[in-house]
Amino acid sequence: MYEKNAEHQQWLEDNIARLDAAAGTIHIQRGEDLYLSAALRIPEPVLAIVAHVSHGKGMAGAAQLSKEPVQTCNLQDDKSGNIRPGAKAVGAQAAIAIPLLSKTGDVMAVVGFAWQKEGDPAEWVAQAPFPDKLAQLTASLQAA
Repeated sequence: MYEKNAEHQQWLEDNIARLDAAAGTIHIQRGEDLYLSAALRIPEPVLAIVAHVSHGKGMAGAAQLSKEPVQTCNLQDDKSGNIRPGAKAVGAQAAIAIPLLSKTGDVMAVVGFAWQKEGDPAEWVAQAPFPDKLAQLTASLQAA
């Protein structure tokens, strides 16, 4: 299981509602790997798989390596190699993993969202007020 962070969980729940997303996660980087700190509407078997994400694995790991958002318009049909079987088990369509960077450009965390519809998640997360909410979470992580 994972160590749920109450502040991260509240932020995730608020923003899943704001984005009309179906599910989401927050992973914190510790060492080279990512560790789950918040999740919403992720099936129990998937939680066990994504509680610890090895460096560079899956969508979160691809975002971690590239330091850029990684997205798919349809999780179920994606052929990029970034989508792991556990992500497909969420039953969502579009998804995005967004790395949060420190002031020095290091990855501190990766935030992920999934939707029950196909489309362009980058477009959805670019709409106000979400960029400000993402900046607030980034600042909170930088201050920790």
